[in-house]
Amino acid sequence: MQIQTPYLLFLGDAQDLLSAKTAFGIAYWRPEKCMGQLRLPGCKVDLKIQDLSLEEAFQKGAKTLIIGVANRGGIISPEWIPILQKALVLGYDLASGLHQRLNDIVELKETAQLHKRFLFDVRHPQEDFQVATGLKRTGKRLLTVGTDCSVGKMFTSLALARDMKEKGFSVDFRATGQTGIFIASSGVSIDAVISDFVAGATETLSPNNQENHWDIIEGQGSLFHPSFAAVTLGLIHGSQPDAIIMCHEPNRPHMRGLPHFMLPSIEECIDLNLKAARLTNPNVECVGISFNTSLMPVSERLSFLENMEKKYNYPCIDPTIDTMSIVDRLKQSYKVAC
Repeated sequence: MQIQTPYLLFLGDAQDLLSAKTAFGIAYWRPEKCMGQLRLPGCKVDLKIQDLSLEEAFQKGAKTLIIGVANRGGIISPEWIPILQKALVLGYDLASGLHQRLNDIVELKETAQLHKRFLFDVRHPQEDFQVATGLKRTGKRLLTVGTDCSVGKMFTSLALARDMKEKGFSVDFRATGQTGIFIASSGVSIDAVISDFVAGATETLSPNNQENHWDIIEGQGSLFHPSFAAVTLGLIHGSQPDAIIMCHEPNRPHMRGLPHFMLPSIEECIDLNLKAARLTNPNVECVGISFNTSLMPVSERLSFLENMEKKYNYPCIDPTIDTMSIVDRLKQSYKVAC
């Protein structure tokens, strides 16, 4: 799916940044695509971009109103419907990553049809995917994987793609989740694909390309998470990665949402991911470890990363600081001609 930019980010009456994480991610990574923010009375989140009305943003060139807030249950609040309808009448497309579909709301569907506008439910792919073939594709691919969910796989993928591009690589970020899709304006929300077709959808997401082109594929879940290991495995097999980066949050006490499951060690996680990836690419290698050190004091982060490099013998980064040691590793290992 292709979503028109620039965006107007709808924050509703969000009370904290976590509830507006989709909008925050878009504003952080693609500020050039964000015309402004639309907040309802009582909203406590400010993305530090311009507050605009629907009319003001549309006159400035905004094309898509994105629901950038998530509430409990992922529903579209009835209080939002008149605003969303007004946006369609003005000429906006609507986009949402919530569980409830825009297309299932009669008022919005009828208004969109009447005014020839598009409704994008990015969590719900509409393509018909084929089962995976496992056939080798041209080009190069890197997949971010994790010891757990929500450890920085999307952030690492975006930071690496950005820094590789700055160093002259031919590179694309391939989004597999709703926030990543909004950032990239395309992609597949892989966790909503029927299980038999996850690997095939990933093959479609990252097709044949030039020899030195890299696709940086956003990872999902973890092979060690009982709830989400299946989607991770499908991504691994379908992406056929030449390289993986292990993502980890230090000091996390247990798997997210599962206090009865302890985190695996980084070593066993790398080992299992490589074993799984060798089914479709026997030459895959781990090229680094990405640590989310956001909960550490700033003064301790660099020394922590240095100690981790000595311990694991891999480039160790925090993508909010620097990814260049992994970029250099890719240049050396794959003799990339930039």
